[in-house]
Amino acid sequence: MMPLMALKRPTTPYVLRITNQITKDHPDTKLSIFLMAADVNCAISSQITPNGYYNLERMLKLSTSKGAKLLTCGSCLEARGLKSTTLLEKAEISTMAKLTQLIIQNHRILTF
Repeated sequence: MMPLMALKRPTTPYVLRITNQITKDHPDTKLSIFLMAADVNCAISSQITPNGYYNLERMLKLSTSKGAKLLTCGSCLEARGLKSTTLLEKAEISTMAKLTQLIIQNHRILTF
């Protein structure tokens, strides 16, 4: 089964660093990243990051290019007025039901 990474700021950059290291060192591992609450903002496309800050869009694109599945909480997007915002290409709008299904199916779950 695949590890599930559930993200919550301010540790998001570090979780994505771990995710990208896993996909580098263990390319056959399947990962799911589920963005909740304010972290759904990380999946918005074309963000501009000031110098000296992690570019979360770039980090998420690297994760998905290596096969990680990127899911965003639909209710969280809606609550922030982001439901119709352009998300990253591989980001999927998901549900709590899908998150609970992933939790039950997976052997390793990391939350930050």
